[in-house]
Amino acid sequence: MKIKNFKNFEFVPGGVCAAMGFLANGIHCGIKAGSNPDKNDLAMICAEQECTAAAMYTTNKVQGAPIAVTKEHLQNGIAQAVIVNSVNANTCNADGVVKAQKMCEFTAEALNISAENVIVASTGVIGQPLPIEPIGSAIPELAKGLNSQGNAAAVNAIMTTDTVPKEVAVRFTIQGKLCTLGGMLKGSGMIHPNMATTLTFLTTDCAVSSDMLQDALREVVAVTLNRVSVDGDTSTNDMVCILADGLAENPEIRTAGEDFEIFKDALYAVLMNLARMMARDGEGATKLIECFCDGASDDKTAEIVAKSVITSSLFKAAIFGEDANWGRILCAVGYAPADFDISQVNVDMSSEKGRIAVCRNGAGVEFSEELAKEILSEEEILVSVTIGTGVGCAVAWGCDLTYDYVRINGDYRS
Repeated sequence: MKIKNFKNFEFVPGGVCAAMGFLANGIHCGIKAGSNPDKNDLAMICAEQECTAAAMYTTNKVQGAPIAVTKEHLQNGIAQAVIVNSVNANTCNADGVVKAQKMCEFTAEALNISAENVIVASTGVIGQPLPIEPIGSAIPELAKGLNSQGNAAAVNAIMTTDTVPKEVAVRFTIQGKLCTLGGMLKGSGMIHPNMATTLTFLTTDCAVSSDMLQDALREVVAVTLNRVSVDGDTSTNDMVCILADGLAENPEIRTAGEDFEIFKDALYAVLMNLARMMARDGEGATKLIECFCDGASDDKTAEIVAKSVITSSLFKAAIFGEDANWGRILCAVGYAPADFDISQVNVDMSSEKGRIAVCRNGAGVEFSEELAKEILSEEEILVSVTIGTGVGCAVAWGCDLTYDYVRINGDYRS
């Protein structure tokens, strides 16, 4: 998709509570015995009325029980609440579906809504039974505390190895009506472009049909969340969902057209920024890597090349060491499964400290190692790859590979 009028969106605080009619809360219920009581592990998002809704899910063949339940509940394109826990993924458990359904039933009872209108999600350790008792005991208090400033407590509850909360919201106008779209995301490890690579929850007061929400998600996820990789592992519990309550009172978006394009651009503004936050907060990461590929015969070719660069373990390690080892970039470009002439490839590296050319026409060029070191000392590094004279282009985001990534994942279950 081509993004236009991006500057016309106003970024506002509030995350999933920024749009009219949405409340949220987070609480520590003690899913894991002895866990930090200051870290929430259960979150709820609720709309004041029924919403149109849509979602996308992991493409991993192993899928968490909450995904099966949510898929069933969203068949009619309607939802009103989200219940989500961290610590335990509720995946590969014989009783997983029953417990996911129980989470929906507890939520429905507390909110006096239908259990079929509840989206359920989980994240955490795979293969351990989910303790349902502390969840059931905490949900009434969680629901009682729902409020229009509850986004911070909610996003805290979905964080696992995340080191910072990730939430974004924007305002925009459709046919004279002020609309808001916001969201929160968790994602730090087990992140690889293959649908959504995260748990992401989005809310909007813009009136949009469920079919058009699904179309917008499919198109925008492809150029945002699907362009992120931290470690090459696609999670079993990935989900991105969106609820639209229509309180902005714009004419409901039911077909493609100018209104739909504005809505998609707003969705891109939120998901692109959440995607960058996720890449920067990759497990153990010290740097965000952005690869922009242009000159391709089409956008898909450019996407393949950009993804190949940001997923190269050797290149990621070089960025951690602040080493301008451009040969690793060219190597990753070279094994990308796409057609182009390697003799036309140019590569630059840049940051706020400057820009250097490291490769021209598929061969190295002289550059200052001192300047390169200074450029790579920054936290955000841009790699620009030109592979020809075509009009295709794409961007992808990743992070460096550090000692801490191994440390975090060596004792994740503890």
